[in-house]
This record gives sequence, structure tokens and C-alpha cells, in this order.
Amino acid sequence: MSDVPPTDNSHDQHAVRRQKLADLRAAGFDPFRANVTPTHFSADAKALYVDGQDYAVTVTVAGRLVTFRVQGGSSFVKIQDQQGPIQLYFRRDVLGEERYGVFKKSLDLGDIIGVTGALFKTKTGEVTIRVDAFTLVSKALRPLPEKWHGLSDPEQVYRQRYLDLIVNEESRKRLMLRSRIVASIRSTLAGRSFIEVETPVLEGVAGGAAARPFVTHHNALGSDFFLRIALELRLKRLLVGGYDRVYEIGRIFRNEGVSRKHNPEFTMLEVYQAYSDFRGMMDLLKKIFGDICQNVIGTSEIKHAASGQMINFAGEWREVRYFALIDDAVGFALSALRGTPTEYRARAIEAAQKLGLEIHPGWETHEIVNEIFGKKIEPTLIQPTFVTHLPKELCPLAKLNAEDPGLIDVFECIIGGMEVAPAYSEQNDPDVQRTMFEAQAGEEKQNIDQDFLLALEHGMPPAGGMGVGIDRLCILITGAESIRDVILFPQLRQVDAK
Repeated sequence: MSDVPPTDNSHDQHAVRRQKLADLRAAGFDPFRANVTPTHFSADAKALYVDGQDYAVTVTVAGRLVTFRVQGGSSFVKIQDQQGPIQLYFRRDVLGEERYGVFKKSLDLGDIIGVTGALFKTKTGEVTIRVDAFTLVSKALRPLPEKWHGLSDPEQVYRQRYLDLIVNEESRKRLMLRSRIVASIRSTLAGRSFIEVETPVLEGVAGGAAARPFVTHHNALGSDFFLRIALELRLKRLLVGGYDRVYEIGRIFRNEGVSRKHNPEFTMLEVYQAYSDFRGMMDLLKKIFGDICQNVIGTSEIKHAASGQMINFAGEWREVRYFALIDDAVGFALSALRGTPTEYRARAIEAAQKLGLEIHPGWETHEIVNEIFGKKIEPTLIQPTFVTHLPKELCPLAKLNAEDPGLIDVFECIIGGMEVAPAYSEQNDPDVQRTMFEAQAGEEKQNIDQDFLLALEHGMPPAGGMGVGIDRLCILITGAESIRDVILFPQLRQVDAK
């Protein structure tokens, strides 16, 4: 074998590989009944080598064959595990004629093997294992994509993610980085005495956000349930129950559109801290980012892929009021008209249309203004920015501002032109909360979570709450082009398996 891409088609290779499997079984060996116990992953094994001490350390590693290079009585092979590749050196005079023949005749690219051998360094300076023994533990019956061309169909990258992870080092590193980012967040929160909890995915009322839910049916209970659209209302019940610092990293489901920044199933961190507020959440968010910079990516600056700007997390995070940005964008003091609803609406529509935005006739005024923010302001905010004091209609769960009850004590953290984290000073007045819920629900009173309101009547401490979109955070940190690139298995249209 060589590392030149094969010219025969995958159907022919499938047949050849099945024949090799049949030959192995006929000779009394079934690879799928074999096993191996690695002592190290690839990078950990290579780290054990000490210069000048060839063959002093013996290790056992396992992984998938990704390259072959045969040179007469010796062969250089690379296998790959979750830490990456490691080179193996197979010699006829070490393994013996029979075993070396089995190696050459039976193995293919894509097979999974385990080897035991001693570490040495080649003339080219690569730490390698001289193989003393090997075991085939899984026969790949289908070939890998050609390494020169990878996966030619972009959708196949997501539909057959396992192949993407085998052949695409960038994807493998990006998704490993996601795991480390989540681990860093958990470590940061543990260091501040937060308790991680798990709350139900199936809900009787889809609350905590304004989004269309997925509906399912519970046969045993004879009732329809919703897949949760937020974690908030369950976690705040725990504040009532005496858990002062709680968080959950969980899957959220919203039956809405798909875009570069949106997936119907996504991962959200929600965190709630009693006796704090939205400014306390500012401090916590900066700590989360600081720890990721220090412990995961090793730098406080990253390059924003779309604009080419360097985003600096160690500098001053800008804080600016929502309506200050709106007034600047439209070119006049639109916010000063909030006390005159008719004129405010007319001028908001006029301003939006001048900015080239299409306004739906049924939109309320706050929706028109927020369209200006979302389309004309948010994409321009590249450096970390806390946008504060939003209109109360945008979130019924936040505490009203003491100086201006038309605003709420919140922030939206915008980085790289997209919202990464909203946070609130949580509403804990049950009467105000009921009024806010009823205003949002309109005639659909059945959508109000009455049990949550009952919980608030037992007393919830003042608190700060925050949500961090894990997928968007990973887009930002890894420089991915799409949310699909940071989700292992994004939703796709179903097709018949081949």
C-alpha cells in the first residue's frame, strides 16, 4: 500500500474489504471480537520521549490508520486518535515474517488497530513507535474520503460528521475546542460556588422566552408537552427553593428558522445568582471570557473572521444605552418621543424606512425600533459591548428601571456583530410579573406559567440572571463560518440512508 489516493471506486473497495474480512474469519480471527487496552493517547505518548533515549519507553496506543508508506521489509504508518496522529514503524525482522505478512495483506486505510512498542525518533525528527505487537480491532468496510479532496459535498460534512472528523483536522480541533470552552465555563462557575442542575426538557407551558415551541405527546399522561424554549423559569424556582447560585448548560428547542447564527436545537448556559443584578452578571461574563482566554485559547485577542478586526477581551468593555444607539443610528432623538405614542410610532416607521428596512404593518412600535437595532446597529458592534436599558416590552421577566419604568435593567452583550449573552436584574415582584406576563400573552392566557407565579408569591430573592449561547460563543472563539460548524450533528432534511 501507499498513500497515493486509490483510483478504484468505493463499491469495488467495499467488496475487496469484505473479502479480506472473510479471509480473516476463515483463518480463525474475527477483528470485531478483538480488543486492546491503550496506556496512552497519541500526544501523551509522544510527550514521554526523552531525546537521546531511543527505545527506553514502551507504550500501547490505538487509533485509525490514516496513512501507509511501505518500504520493502519495513513500513511507516500513522494512526489517529482523539489527540491526533502518531507514527508507527513496522519491521519484518521485529514482527516476524508471518505477522508482517498479515499486516501488509489484511490492513487498509481506515482500519482501527492497537499497537505496543518502544518510542524512538526518526532521522527526520519525528517521535515514532517501533511496533512489537499489533491487533486489528475493527475492519473498515468502506474507504475513507480521499485525503486530497476530503468531503466534496458540503452537506456531507454535517450529514456524515464522523467522516469529517476523521479527515478534517480543522473540524476536529474546532469541536475539541468547544469541549474545552464548556469545561472552562463549568470550572469558572464552580469557583464561584454555583451549583449545576438539570431541569425538564418537556414542559406543560412553553415559557421563559418568546419563541415557537416543538410539540410532542406524552402517551402515559395523555397530554401534549412542549420541548423547552428556555431554562429560566425552572431555574428561578430553585432560587425560591433556597439554591442561591444555580446554572444549567442544556439543550433548547425553538421551532423557527435556520441561518448562519440559528439552529432549531442549540445549547444555552443559563445562570442565576441571588442578591446580584445585571451588573453582577457583567462581572461574571467578563470572568468567564477571561478564563477562556487564559486557560483555553492562550490569548486575550482573537481575529473576527468577517471584518478582520482584532477583538480584545482584556480591554475596556464598552457600556452604552440602547436608545443612545438608536438615536445615533436614526440621526435624531427618537427616544425623546416615547411619551407621545402616536408620533413616536410614526417617526420610528419613517426612520426605519429611510434606513432601507421593510416594516410589517402589524408590528408594534418597540418591534420596529428593535428591527433598527438588529439590522443596522448590532452587526456593527465588533468589540465587546454591553447594550443596556432596553424597552420593557422586549422582556417581561426583567426588573423595571426605577428611574424610567418604560425600560428594564438588562444588558445584551454584543461581540463580533452578534448577541452572545443577555442578562437581567430578575423581576421578583409577583404582581408586576403577572401584569407583564398578561400583557405579553394578550388573549392567550393559557400560555402563562401559573405555577411560576405561585412560586414567586412564596418569595424569590433579588437576583441577576444571564444566558450565554454556547454555540454562538464557539462561533466567535473558533472563527467558524456557521453555527453548523460548531454543532456536532446539526439538523438536516432527512434522506434515505445509502
